[in-house]
Amino acid sequence: MTEQIFSNARIVLEDDIIEGSVLVRDGLIADVSEGTSRIGEDFEGDYLIPGLVELHTDHLEQHYSPRPGVTWNKIAAIQAHDAQIASSGITTVFDCLRLGSDEDGGFAKGEMRDMADAIEQAQNENRLRADHLLHLRCEVAAGDVLDHFEDFENDPHVKLISLMDHSPGQRQFQTMDQYIVFYQKKRGLSDEVFKAFMERRVAASAKYSAPNRDYLSARCLERGITIASHDDATHAHVEEAIGHGVKLAEFPTSVEAAQASHSAGMSVLMGAPNIVRGKSHSGNIAARDLAELGVLDVLSSDYVPFSLLYAPFLLADQVEGMTLPKALSMVTATPARTVGLSDRGRIATGLRADMLRVHRDKDVPIVRSVWRQGRRVA
Repeated sequence: MTEQIFSNARIVLEDDIIEGSVLVRDGLIADVSEGTSRIGEDFEGDYLIPGLVELHTDHLEQHYSPRPGVTWNKIAAIQAHDAQIASSGITTVFDCLRLGSDEDGGFAKGEMRDMADAIEQAQNENRLRADHLLHLRCEVAAGDVLDHFEDFENDPHVKLISLMDHSPGQRQFQTMDQYIVFYQKKRGLSDEVFKAFMERRVAASAKYSAPNRDYLSARCLERGITIASHDDATHAHVEEAIGHGVKLAEFPTSVEAAQASHSAGMSVLMGAPNIVRGKSHSGNIAARDLAELGVLDVLSSDYVPFSLLYAPFLLADQVEGMTLPKALSMVTATPARTVGLSDRGRIATGLRADMLRVHRDKDVPIVRSVWRQGRRVA
């Protein structure tokens, strides 16, 4: 039996903040009590909050393929990704693996399966600080997405799947102005080449998107995998998501879609970088607006791991009626519940001792220490 005591902390519960101590026994939270103490590790008034739960991050891909045409050793890429994740306070991370290749890019069949095997190997060899699970990002407009999905048919680490269509005129790219900036200008395509590129993408979406959505959602419902929609923009998109059993609405691109998703019982997810910057990088709605409307449920670090801790503090500072426990629940309790992880995301007796010590006396919070199942990992 191993025991640890963290004392004189501002303990952030799901709906309150108390000053007190937490007893950890054998990797689980054994007791939470109020009052000052001279026993154990003295937090000196720092926050003790649950370990962050990250549902959607593309960060591993940046380490694996840091430049166009360049790929890195998978184990080394995973370790680099994991180190930044853990030091940002994230104790549970859903690594996004992209399935389906098209003219926007992607990976060859088997490549993401190899990455998943490398993640499992790294965990088995005790190389990693955070708990890693899999989130399959499925480009439903790609003709080979189902072939890629076959590689994961029996993988128990797959806990989340998102159904995406990045074709012009769809969802994230409702207006051609956004699409032109993202594809034609960044790639330096001539008008003629860009027109042909768009026509091929639109045709692929019309051919593959609907049947691939139907197949993937049916298989995931059978296996108990949480399904996410992606970039929903209209009531019709939300109705489609409801029909597919979606529990997580990722990055809705309109207030209308966010409100409809929230009303339907889905958890609405937006990017924490959107909160930090005050706007979307792709010109869509601001996440803070959804928080003010009461329809923001989950935050994801997306492409900046530390934003997952920084953003809730900003929400608590800037949004009327937004308490720090409520803001932090968007990165702890709510994402954990959404994907069925009932053993973490809160500081409560019997749950995993995934926790972090955070100091904040000015704008940007500081991660002092991180524990996963009672073991210090950062």
